[in-house]
Amino acid sequence: MPNSIIIPIAIDHEPIVADKIAAARRNLAPGGRITLLTVLEQISGFAAEFVTVKPENHLTARVMERLKAVAGDAPDIDCMVVTGKPGLRITEVAREIGADLIIVGAHRPNAVDYFLGSTAARVARRASCSVYIFRVDDTVTTATSDSSQG
Repeated sequence: MPNSIIIPIAIDHEPIVADKIAAARRNLAPGGRITLLTVLEQISGFAAEFVTVKPENHLTARVMERLKAVAGDAPDIDCMVVTGKPGLRITEVAREIGADLIIVGAHRPNAVDYFLGSTAARVARRASCSVYIFRVDDTVTTATSDSSQG
């Protein structure tokens, strides 16, 4: 059983977070930790000059508040917000904290996913730990597991 599980949370997958946490709890070793992780992509240099950065408008703080609200008072859940490319940073953070499992959400594949790739696919290819692919359907949430080593 994993001692450390990362659950990446994308804003468009927020409705299934409770289901992913439940899946993590079913797999978590006694005394283990769950980390809710959101990766924010950085604003490109040419766009950044048009953005006024004020501490009260900073997205990182607002995302962290949302993660903490989702975690509630759970003593076994940590929250992290990092910047970078999600498919890369999720696996880097997993290695940094010694995660044994990543539970990542993925929409059912379609042609766009095959041409552009998806974060779940990138995580599954790059992870040095097991990856649980939590399939998201538009109307029904189902989970399938892909416990593959990276």
